[in-house]
Amino acid sequence: MFNGSETTATVLVFIVAIGVLGWSFTRARTYGKVGMIAWLQSVVLTVPWLLVFGLFGFGIYLNIVGILFLLVISGGLYILLGKRLRDAGQEVLLQDRAKRMINDPQQASNGQQPDQHETTTETVKPQPTGTPPAVIEVVPIPDEDLKIIQGIFGIDTFFTTETIPYQEGVIFKGNLRGSDPETVHFRLSASLRERLGDRYRLFLVEGPEEKPVVIILPSSNDPQPATVPQKILAVVLLIATLATTLEAAGLLLHFDFFTTPERFQEALPISLGIWAVFAVHELGHWWGAKRHQVRLSLPFFIPSLQIGSFGAITRFESLLPSRKALFDISLAGPAAGGIVSLVMLILGLVLSHQGSAFQVPAQFFQGSVLVGSLARIVLGSALQEPLVDVHPLTIIGWLGLVVTALNLMPAGQLDGGRIVQAIYGRKIAQRTTIATLIILGIVALANPANPLVLYWAIVILFLQRSLERPSLNEVTEPDDTRAILGLVALFLMIATLIPLTPALAGRLGIGS
Repeated sequence: MFNGSETTATVLVFIVAIGVLGWSFTRARTYGKVGMIAWLQSVVLTVPWLLVFGLFGFGIYLNIVGILFLLVISGGLYILLGKRLRDAGQEVLLQDRAKRMINDPQQASNGQQPDQHETTTETVKPQPTGTPPAVIEVVPIPDEDLKIIQGIFGIDTFFTTETIPYQEGVIFKGNLRGSDPETVHFRLSASLRERLGDRYRLFLVEGPEEKPVVIILPSSNDPQPATVPQKILAVVLLIATLATTLEAAGLLLHFDFFTTPERFQEALPISLGIWAVFAVHELGHWWGAKRHQVRLSLPFFIPSLQIGSFGAITRFESLLPSRKALFDISLAGPAAGGIVSLVMLILGLVLSHQGSAFQVPAQFFQGSVLVGSLARIVLGSALQEPLVDVHPLTIIGWLGLVVTALNLMPAGQLDGGRIVQAIYGRKIAQRTTIATLIILGIVALANPANPLVLYWAIVILFLQRSLERPSLNEVTEPDDTRAILGLVALFLMIATLIPLTPALAGRLGIGS
């Protein structure tokens, strides 16, 4: 029989899982056949993981062959549904083209093409949802430039009905006439560059009435490169993080690096392993940014005495072309760092044997559902001993997973917050940021002996709580594959950070 804590933990996990699947099902129904196929893709990708961890919750664990079998079946179904999704998407596209071929001539013959340059100027300066932040010095767009800008619109792209001066720019309300917002944004931006060069930026965002609006702002509002003092700060933080990773490694080896720096050679291998995860993480961001032609700032590392570092803060130094670019760049870092960390952890567990370099209490593996589950599969009954001999790669991989998971928390400008903003939009991202801070505050109050959670909550509150500025094309959402990958990343974050209860760990044979 299960006790209350086990039952509560298992029920909560399944309630959250069912809630997410139910919410995504409701959202998918509005897109018809295409949406339902995409929803089935998310189901076949997430259900195996829920099954594995659900069985763990009831004290039943699968061997590695069983897990691989589930993953192969899931991958095969995902590919099959992907083919069906592409076929269904092509059908929808052909139907849409046929409708436009029929409807457009009728509109023309009925006289439904008023002058697209007719404008109404208002003195009110509203700020539609998703607009870039206001500036202090307001210099309106010159009249001659405004007339040229109005000329880029047409009945086949964006049909303007109202023009509203806004800060240094202008807002155009109207109707999006093209079937694909991404194509419309590309055509309008290209036309703007042809007429006025690089002087202005065109944003396609969702207005207060949940209808697309176009905002034109001067390029002087673009993100600026890091200043010299900021670059110096980045170097100082880098040096500080080098020291804290050596200190964290020293603590694992049962000595204080700061009081005995002559023993740095002992701490260096573990410190280099931690830095390997950081380097791969940042290279992932750099690769994603280069792919979308986005400039990144130098990484500003956040030192931590307990785990070496919380990772790095990286700013965008150019505008993001789309929410897809925001997602790709944000996910690339934790995906690369997480994969390397997971490989290190598994290799460390496989290489662990009696007499390995480290001895850790069996309770060490109760600190994470993911780490504990993998350790139970690989190490088996060895986890029932009070002390477990493990390879150093086990420790490095675990630290890497923790840092990756912390950065995947759905808050502000953390990688997880950026992923949520890219998939679900700014409103949802604001809510998840608040929810994350509340949860961290509750955990910090419930466990005052561990300052790590409170420290991280303060970092988010003062440095990372703000959302990213809108992309140039804020209307086009990332595709369903990206949405699924985002959910998988958030799920693995939860599985890494949530600990096993002592009773559940006992049923799994972790600890005496």
